[in-house]
Amino acid sequence: MDFTFTEDQLLFRDSVKDFLQGEVTAETVRNLWDTESGRSDALWQQMVELGLTAMLVPEAYGGLGMNELDFVLLAVESGRVALPEPLVETAMVATPLLASLAQKDPRCASLLEKIATGEARVAVQHSVNALVADAHIADWLLLPQGDQIHLLARDQVSLIAQDSVDPSRKLFDVEWQGSDETCLARGAEGVALLAATLNRGALGAAAQLVGLAEAMVQISVQYTTDRQQFGKAIGTNQALKHHMADCAVKSEFAKAPLYRAAYTLATRPEHADFAVSHAKVVAGEAALLAAKNSIQSHGAMGYTWECDLHIWMKRAWALDKFWGHAGFHKNRLHHWLLKPTAKIGADKTFGEQG
Repeated sequence: MDFTFTEDQLLFRDSVKDFLQGEVTAETVRNLWDTESGRSDALWQQMVELGLTAMLVPEAYGGLGMNELDFVLLAVESGRVALPEPLVETAMVATPLLASLAQKDPRCASLLEKIATGEARVAVQHSVNALVADAHIADWLLLPQGDQIHLLARDQVSLIAQDSVDPSRKLFDVEWQGSDETCLARGAEGVALLAATLNRGALGAAAQLVGLAEAMVQISVQYTTDRQQFGKAIGTNQALKHHMADCAVKSEFAKAPLYRAAYTLATRPEHADFAVSHAKVVAGEAALLAAKNSIQSHGAMGYTWECDLHIWMKRAWALDKFWGHAGFHKNRLHHWLLKPTAKIGADKTFGEQG
């Protein structure tokens, strides 16, 4: 049984990684803070041209027809550079939700085609998130109301901007009124679609958290290598080495649950709840530990506005609470573990044994 990514997946990851690291730097992020939207249309168009927004769009609507397992490595790279643009939310959350409804609703089919070509952006709300990210640049919004999912244009809603601990995140309270015309799904179908949307959103956040954790370790290692004290680099001290080693172990051990969650979502989404929650919990723990230890390695300078570390640190704090906080996902794991039918144990790792 081969659990590794394919050569094509890894090559595409490497090319996207090179692109993002060349285009999205700490200076780029800081410059966007001073703009009205906090977003770059030019950068978004570049990602569209690379086919990133079209990856999970079905081929019937002009996309590449890929799945969550194909995209998860790119979500990690988005976290690694603290990408401000809502690429992960668009590709991994909005697109699959629209694809689930495209055959019965031509509005969703049309939107998928426009997402693939970069003509439209869609923001998604869920009950676990009090606020909607990037609603100000979205052409359309997918909004829940009980067991219903509604599709509204931006001019049909009222947006109230809210502050975030992360200056790169643009959050909004959305005031709106739904109708039969705006309703895409309701009842059991709506509940199922919202549950799937939660899992995809949590998976996307977990992937970015892993990327953020690894980036913070890299930043801190570079800082402690360059910083001299008493004639030698402070990174030669065992205490600092142990701090970074602990972070590296946490990040590495978070990858297997993350990849397993992506595989489960792509192949058996009805069984994805526990896998996604596991990934979200361990990715959050890795990112929070990396933030904590990196601040200490910087001599607490990481808190300051002038230090680039705080860009990644604050993104980690924000994403750890987004698409379900740790308590929410631990509770889902708790319920799964107590099920008498839960397939737990060595004999269940590779399926039922006769």
